[in-house]
Amino acid sequence: MRVGVCSCSVASGTRTDSRRTPWSGLQRHHRQLSGRCVGMILGMVAMPVEQFEELVANALDGIPAELGAAMENVAVVVDDHSPPGRLLGLYQGVPLTSRGAHYTATAPDRITIFMATICQTCQTAQEVVEVVRRVVIHEVGHHFGIDDKRLEELGWG
Repeated sequence: MRVGVCSCSVASGTRTDSRRTPWSGLQRHHRQLSGRCVGMILGMVAMPVEQFEELVANALDGIPAELGAAMENVAVVVDDHSPPGRLLGLYQGVPLTSRGAHYTATAPDRITIFMATICQTCQTAQEVVEVVRRVVIHEVGHHFGIDDKRLEELGWG
């Protein structure tokens, strides 16, 4: 299983904390801007990137073990800058239900969680926790081949 949490597009290395979870496995990277690390998003809720990454890791840890074990060839990353608009998360890849014999030597699927957008839409830190959990579950649902309509029916839309 190739899954982890990182604050940029680089998906390799090891986490520096002592927790050993299926989501451990990525080294924390930070974007550099004029020689200084960009680690805070100022909006409705301000939070260090490291704290937001922990929220994403906790949401992944909350996924039932049998589902977590079934996830394969997917990287979960935190984009701390977010694209314009209201996109909270994005799944890019080939869902498990669509993979066949032709699916070999393929780059990992990618689940991106957009920190700035989430923090800007929330009023409290607790709301950030809840939205991160919902977005992570929603995007993992896409990895398992569940479409938006069904995710909405399941309460994860």
